[in-house]
Amino acid sequence: MGAFSLITDSERRVPRVVVVGLASCFGCQLQITNAEPYLTQILGQIDLQYWQLVTSEDMPDSYDVAIIEGAVTTRESEETVRAVREKAAHVMAIGACAVTAGVTGMAAPGLVGRAAEVYGDATPDASGELIEPRPVSAVIDVDSEVRCCPIDPLDFVAALQRALFGSNRSPETRTLCSDCKRNETECFFNAGTLCLGLVTRAGCGARCVNLGRPCNGCAGLSPDANLKAARAACETYGVSVSDFDKALEMFNQVNLMET
Repeated sequence: MGAFSLITDSERRVPRVVVVGLASCFGCQLQITNAEPYLTQILGQIDLQYWQLVTSEDMPDSYDVAIIEGAVTTRESEETVRAVREKAAHVMAIGACAVTAGVTGMAAPGLVGRAAEVYGDATPDASGELIEPRPVSAVIDVDSEVRCCPIDPLDFVAALQRALFGSNRSPETRTLCSDCKRNETECFFNAGTLCLGLVTRAGCGARCVNLGRPCNGCAGLSPDANLKAARAACETYGVSVSDFDKALEMFNQVNLMET
């Protein structure tokens, strides 16, 4: 699972943790603060040495766990995640932008060319050298993920515990439709309403569906997803296939480009 040992030289050492933000809205980092009942317990188990959201200081030279939010969109961010991977024993990607390139990834096809058309030679220096948005895992190996947009605070707490102490739990691969069946939730397709649960990775608890909202796919495509069969299901239930394909782009554009 990529967990490291808390025992070093026969002495217990508090794990050193950094939180890095790339191209994103920083909403997933804000979600961490919403785990208020557990924050003091979390901070009591780790040495939080750097959190980009709340500090302007430089990141330390050594640490054990690196938590990364956001997509890789520049050469600088590419170098950043590679440097993080060299130093961290465990790298965790949190949120759709870090895991699948998310909403940021919608700009992936031809981004560099379009930026040149807009800015010409006057591209803002703050933009750095742009590259097509990609998830963190497209640049480095990632040990664990917390999916969705934004992440669920308790999912993050559980993932951090597994990172700190190890776990043999396998990541979810089934599609969300299986959870809806377990919850005995009425299928949106019966009403001719588009829902991406039939191709989206399960594990979020079907929260949106349980609240009466169709899934928008923020957890990313399931490895078990059958896009051909999903399009056929859309046709069967009178749901626009083109709308289905367009909806997939919101959180899965980069994955779709690779398939």
